[in-house]
Amino acid sequence: MSEWKKICLVTDIPVLGSRRISRATGMDVAVFRNDQDKVFALLDRCPHKGGPLSQGIVHGETVACPLHNWNIGLGDGCAHAPDEGCTPKFSVQVTEGEVYLDAAELRSHATDLTKPLAGPALKAVTA
Repeated sequence: MSEWKKICLVTDIPVLGSRRISRATGMDVAVFRNDQDKVFALLDRCPHKGGPLSQGIVHGETVACPLHNWNIGLGDGCAHAPDEGCTPKFSVQVTEGEVYLDAAELRSHATDLTKPLAGPALKAVTA
């Protein structure tokens, strides 16, 4: 049986937007809400160049990455053709307007992936 962790209320997530959830290990998780009040959760990282999906625009059951406009399916985390690649998804449960994520997935799912480094941060690390 899964242990579920309460994250927020559905109404705490902007319609056609998202909220970022920090984890002790690994990258943030983006929790999305569409105009039908469906809630989805993906790793906050586009499979293309690592763009922050939480800053993208939600349309239907898709989010457009803010960097290169790749369309990522919210239900499966996969890029729509002709683009390729997937970002990890997280299990979501909504009960009486409250959003829950699987606690075991939050602790262990995709914790080996890191945020991409660019710009001055990249130079500081490699100098």
